[in-house]
Amino acid sequence: MGTVSSYIKKNEDRLIYELCELLKIPSVSADPAFHNDVLETAEAVKIALIEAGCENVELCETPGYPVVYGEKLIDPKLPTILVYGHYDVQPADPIHLWDNPPFEPIIKKTEIHPDGAIFARGACDDKGQMYMHVKAIEYMVKNDCLPCNVKIIVEGEEEIGSENLGWFVENNREKLQNDVILISDTGMISNTQPSVTTGLRGLSYVEVEVTGPNRDLHSGLYGGAVANPINVLTKMIASLHDENNHVTIPGFYDKVEELSAEERAEMAKAPFSLDEYKKALDIEDVYGEKGYTTNERNSIRPTLDVNGIWGGYMGEGAKTVIASKAYAKISMRLVPNQDWHEITDLFTKHFESLAPKGVRVKVRPHHGGQAYVTPIDSIGYQAAKKAYGDTFETPAIPVRSGGSIPIVALFEKELKSKTILMGFGLDSDAIHSPNEHFGLFNYFKGIETIPSFYKYFTELYLGR
Repeated sequence: MGTVSSYIKKNEDRLIYELCELLKIPSVSADPAFHNDVLETAEAVKIALIEAGCENVELCETPGYPVVYGEKLIDPKLPTILVYGHYDVQPADPIHLWDNPPFEPIIKKTEIHPDGAIFARGACDDKGQMYMHVKAIEYMVKNDCLPCNVKIIVEGEEEIGSENLGWFVENNREKLQNDVILISDTGMISNTQPSVTTGLRGLSYVEVEVTGPNRDLHSGLYGGAVANPINVLTKMIASLHDENNHVTIPGFYDKVEELSAEERAEMAKAPFSLDEYKKALDIEDVYGEKGYTTNERNSIRPTLDVNGIWGGYMGEGAKTVIASKAYAKISMRLVPNQDWHEITDLFTKHFESLAPKGVRVKVRPHHGGQAYVTPIDSIGYQAAKKAYGDTFETPAIPVRSGGSIPIVALFEKELKSKTILMGFGLDSDAIHSPNEHFGLFNYFKGIETIPSFYKYFTELYLGR
């Protein structure tokens, strides 16, 4: 039996080629124009699982895009790991800011990735990280070293809220029974300091619409005489934060967990350079809620951000018009104990109350999810820590992420299982942005580390 590192080296070109082929398919779940591409990607993942040695592989229909399922069950007395990933990707817009077409993968060397990185939409989030698991399973099956049972589900709607994954889980509890859930849809601190994500923020995502006059108006004839929806909308949005960058929605902070000074001190031990952070983003200074550090602002504190705003004339040249309507998309990242349904309701009532006479306001909830924290005394966390220690030769440390994976809380509610978040991406990988990429070092390290997690989890489970 060869080692996983020798297997990777022997198959390096194939492992890169297969991932690049998957990245070529524009599986954008948010845009109906890519419907057939999303379905094509699901079929490609199904074939990859079969080729990796999984059994009972199927496309499971849902009210939306299908969930790809596969398994390799070797002994009912052994523990079962359920792997989760997603095959859909974010829209590539704005296309003109990409250095290369987003669905034509290219490998380039960078300062952070001297061995090269794959540039393409979905390279890191989540096709690259999901595919690490497929290839790790392939290695263990082909080399007869799979130490426990494994099930894997790969969905196609994560980037639009995983609404139908909830339906799938509720209708397949027995099929999905497991002893731990393993996900790589997060990141780590650096290529020299691995970390295990122990907390995720929740999410509430809404779209707002402000309507003024019944048609677009001439700004000379009507300017100053009627409410301009764009002006009104920007004032309403500006009022959602005070001078200390606290969110002004009544009740927003009522259930926010306040971490102790000791816990905050432990978090502060994670390596972080504010100067390097600002340099990487090309900003003069950071910005956020008063009284908290940068790492605290983007992990243990709730936020409210405008993700898009539009209205009126946006074409070439000038058009003197007062638009009838203005729109914005707004997301709120939430922390433990903040229920996303409750926060959405608080936002709706407050935002509607801000509207002056002369305009009408609509708030349309899109999707959301609950925050999640996993304990560091679980055997899953200990197995992950040991696995990173093997391949990186340095202990992993726990960190909380600012991102959201809504289905993690759903998994615990429906399947009664804890989730371990073993991410291999970096903050600099530009997920959700132009020029998204994933380092070859990280891709291969993931394939190398995952089998160690299986080994240690099985040992710790049987030794309980």
